[in-house]
Amino acid sequence: MKTQDLLLTGLLCLLLLPFVAFPEWLDAYKDFNARHGMVMAFIKFGILATLGELIGLRIRTGSYLTKGFGVLPKIVVWGCLGLAISMAFKVFAVGSPYFAEYVGISGVVAAMAGEFTMLKLVGALVISTLMNLVFSPVMMIAHKISDMHIARYQGSFRSLFRAVDVAGHLRTLDWQTQWGFVFKKTIPFFWIPAHGLTFLLPPDSQILFAALLGVALGIVLAVAGPKPAKA
Repeated sequence: MKTQDLLLTGLLCLLLLPFVAFPEWLDAYKDFNARHGMVMAFIKFGILATLGELIGLRIRTGSYLTKGFGVLPKIVVWGCLGLAISMAFKVFAVGSPYFAEYVGISGVVAAMAGEFTMLKLVGALVISTLMNLVFSPVMMIAHKISDMHIARYQGSFRSLFRAVDVAGHLRTLDWQTQWGFVFKKTIPFFWIPAHGLTFLLPPDSQILFAALLGVALGIVLAVAGPKPAKA
């Protein structure tokens, strides 16, 4: 473990320590999250998913930062994606159980509001499957396009104020990796089971677990990308 790894680990421990040492801090966080869920979604995904990308960059290049990475614009983009992800969680968590009953799986709506049962497990997997098949591919492509846009402006914050060449980025996107790895492997083998577990947890634990998945999401998408060219 290098000095940069020790520094990052120490910083993370320092940030988390107050929530462990002072229960009132954790209670205040839970209360704020309950009252301002979308604000917290922006903050959590902005910070944690970007952290995931930094860790992915460290795995691929040996450094947490490279020229043109663009930490600040990535935080903003991930924050905005976090708003969409939070919305998707709410929409699919409510709508999917009703769809499950519509196609013949009776009792799912009631099961999702109760204690753990096999029917609740089925409901959680239905929610996760529908969300990851319908929403996740669009979100992942949006993230990739934003990543390419930020790279085009060498990580500059001004990239956030420039028009995005969506058609151009779609033409040059590495579809072999996007389909063959990100869609074809991570969605069925990681995201569907992981989000299925998320929807089984109590609400407070779901918040924490979703934040941790935000780190994992950043790592997966960063590792899936091409290795940055050396300066």
